[in-house]
Amino acid sequence: MTTVVSDTGVGPLLRGWREWRRLSQLELALRAGSSARHVSFVETGRSRPSEEMVLRLAEHLEVPVRERNALLLAAGYAPRYAETPLDAPRLEALREGVERLLRGYEPYPALVVDGSYTVVAANRGIGLLLDGLPEHLLTPPLNTMRIALHPEGLAPRIRNLREWRGHLLAQMRRQIALARSESLRELYEEVAAYPLPAGAEGEPEEAEPYPYFALPLRIEHDGRVLSFVSSISTFNTPLDVTVAELAIETLIPADPETAAYLRSLAEEAPPRA
Repeated sequence: MTTVVSDTGVGPLLRGWREWRRLSQLELALRAGSSARHVSFVETGRSRPSEEMVLRLAEHLEVPVRERNALLLAAGYAPRYAETPLDAPRLEALREGVERLLRGYEPYPALVVDGSYTVVAANRGIGLLLDGLPEHLLTPPLNTMRIALHPEGLAPRIRNLREWRGHLLAQMRRQIALARSESLRELYEEVAAYPLPAGAEGEPEEAEPYPYFALPLRIEHDGRVLSFVSSISTFNTPLDVTVAELAIETLIPADPETAAYLRSLAEEAPPRA
C-alpha cells in the first residue's frame, strides 16, 4: 500500500483527520494535553509542531501507523515506524506465533491478510473452501476480495451473495477512508465492477430458522450449505507498519451442523506432515 504525502504541510493533514474523527479543536487539544489555540495554529501552518506533538495528536486521532509516518514527513521529520518485510528474521517470532494460531484453529477456516487483502498465511480449513476454484484466482499473491467476489470465484457458491458482497464492499470503503491508498481504491473499483453471477440478482433466499447472531457467510460446499460468522483480529499497539496492517480472520461456524461437518472432515483427513 502507498501513501501520498501532501505538499501543503502537516496542518491540513491533521485537520482532515480531526474532521474525519468529528472532533473539535478544543476536544482534540484536551485529549492531547495542549490548547485549542495551539491546535489551530498547527492546522493553519502558523506554528510548526514538534515531532512529539505530531505523534501525540496522531495517537489521539487514532491515525494508522503508516499514515503517522506520512504526518511526520509532512512536518519535516523522519518516519518513526519501520516497514519490515514479513519474511525478515526479526519477525520470526511473529510468523511462528501466527502459524501456531492458524493450525490450532483447525478444522475451522482461518487466514491472515495484509492491508491490501493479500493472503499471507492460511490453514487447511481455508483450502477446503477454495477447492475447485480456477488456477488464475489461486496463483499467488491470493487476494481475498478477488476470490470472494469474482464471478469465477466463490461468488456463485455464496447463497447470500448480495448481503455478503455489500458487507465486503462497505468494509473496503471504510479501509480506504483510513488508509487513503490508491492501490486499495483501484482494488475496490475492480471488485465492485465484477458482474453478479446468474441468479444473484433475484430475491434473497428465505431466512433460515436458525437464529444467527451476526451476518453469516452462507456458502455451498459439496452439496451442503455451510454457515460462518467472520471475526477479525489485529495486533495491539503495533510499532511496525507491516505488523499494523496484518489482520487475522477466523470463520466461526454459525450453526451446529457446520461445526459437526468440519470436524467429520478433519477426522477423515490425513495427519499433517
